[in-house]
Amino acid sequence: MENPFVRKMERHVRLGPEDRAILDGLARLHVRHVAGRQDIEGPQADPYHTHLILEGWACRYKQFPDGRRAIVALLLPGDLCDPFAFRRARMDHAVGALTPVTVARITPDQIGDAIRGRPAIEEGLWRETLATTAIHREWIASVGRRSAIERLAHLFCELHLRLTWAGLADGTTLPMPVTQPDLADALGQTSVHINRTLKELRTSGLVALRSRRLTIRDLDGLRERGLFDPAYLQPV
Repeated sequence: MENPFVRKMERHVRLGPEDRAILDGLARLHVRHVAGRQDIEGPQADPYHTHLILEGWACRYKQFPDGRRAIVALLLPGDLCDPFAFRRARMDHAVGALTPVTVARITPDQIGDAIRGRPAIEEGLWRETLATTAIHREWIASVGRRSAIERLAHLFCELHLRLTWAGLADGTTLPMPVTQPDLADALGQTSVHINRTLKELRTSGLVALRSRRLTIRDLDGLRERGLFDPAYLQPV
């Protein structure tokens, strides 16, 4: 299967054969496997590197002293776990595997070597950083102002596009390996509330969820229900 990182970059810019080879090489450096529900990078870690998700799903999260967790980003194949890590003294959050994942560890020097004399790669990474920042803003807007059903519908629409661009969706059917507690932590709700909201989306004929596969039965309807405008994802 084609490297999902290369697919994502080609969504932003036109890459030549050498550009693709360089990006593919980054994905082969320091590869390791992390079991599901284990940290890829713990809080307070030295962040002089980032991880690239090659397979599986992960998240950025904040843990409170009483055990509550807030998922602040979902990370899919082709995503850099934290594109801003190189500029901080210490991690202020953790990166955890939601499923078994395969990751590649990348250092600033390796990024620098990749973009040296390669304007297409530099532009692609810059655009991906802008898209990551825009997703953060959209998630804040969802938790702050969207209703419960709007939040979930919006998230499903976002994941559909992101997985499609990574080559991991089959039309309007996509993997959905996360649990209802995961969705609750990502959307600022309880698991009970997520269960009710999922039921409402199902009975409305918008989605079906079975065996960890989400099928969007009415994409236009789901986008309307979630007030979803894909412009923030920097589509081309």
